[in-house]
Formats: sequence, C-alpha cells, structure tokens
Amino acid sequence: MKLGAFSISLAVKDIHKSKEFYEKLGFTYKGGNIDQNWIVLKNENSVIGLFQGMFEDNIITFNPGWDGNAQPIEDFDDVRSIQTQLKNSSITLTREANSDTTGPEYITLTDPDGNKILIDQHR
Repeated sequence: MKLGAFSISLAVKDIHKSKEFYEKLGFTYKGGNIDQNWIVLKNENSVIGLFQGMFEDNIITFNPGWDGNAQPIEDFDDVRSIQTQLKNSSITLTREANSDTTGPEYITLTDPDGNKILIDQHR
C-alpha cells in the first residue's frame, strides 16, 4: 500500500507564534495561507502543517499522489484502493471516500491509541 507523502498536522493556538517557533528549529515556509490560519513548513524531509481553529487534535497525514514536496507522482495508490485494502484488513474507517468518484477524496481512521489519521488525496 502506497500512502504517499507523510506529514503531521498540528492544531495550534496561535499560528504566528507556532510559525516563529518552528522556523527557529530550521523549518521554512512551503505553502498554505497564514491569513486563512494554515501553513505548511518543511525541514529537509520533515513536513508539518500548522492549523489554527480548524480541528481539535493533531492528525497524522498521508497524501497519495504527492511526494514530500507536494509534487505529483504518477505511481500511487488511489485513496479508494487504500480504503478497500484497509476495510479488507478489518480496519474501521471514521470517514469513507465515495467509491463512485475519481480524483480528490479522503478517508479518516483512528489507531488503537486514539491517534487520528487522515489519508487525503488532492488529485
């Protein structure tokens, strides 16, 4: 199963303070819109998203169809295929993708310790 690019999405209280903090750790701006309260930062192969007021908890994120620089890759597993594989492995999804569509879609699940996982396909 190819889950795509990995990042951690952090629910932050003050996006400006968080951005400043992570920049001191060597992260640089990669994308997003701070005026909309979300940005993506990168340090070598480490990617974090900072999200203010969008969700309550931190989320482990995978992006099928993208590499670590949010660039499209051709050889990837569609999120609907991933969904089928997970369901066949008796993994319970908290949100399922519409299997009658193509293109952008997402699924969510929770690991045994309560960590939320987002598999978010943008193409």
